[in-house]
Amino acid sequence: MAIAPAQIPTSFGHELRACLRCRLVKTYDQFRESGCENCQFFKMEEDHERVVECTTPNFNGIISVMDPSRSWAARWLRIGKFAPGVYTLAVSEALPEEMQAICEDERVQYVPPKRL
Repeated sequence: MAIAPAQIPTSFGHELRACLRCRLVKTYDQFRESGCENCQFFKMEEDHERVVECTTPNFNGIISVMDPSRSWAARWLRIGKFAPGVYTLAVSEALPEEMQAICEDERVQYVPPKRL
């Protein structure tokens, strides 16, 4: 069974944000309207403050992945099990502790960004 693709950003300007857990890239409005396809347990569409807490405008690079399970780049970036969509190569901020606790409660892995 194929995984439904994530929304593709409707613009590529300053309004783009990346999910701090899965690195999915969408506009602020898209996260506010439909949340994150990979991190639905954050319920961003229900609590708009969560969009700001769980996403960041500070990220490096973008990759579009059509078939994550077959893409070597997706596996290398550890997004091979996520929905097809647009992802960032790296985020520089960590998920807030409260959101990390939600990941633990949901038994979902969270890998913080590497410090340079």
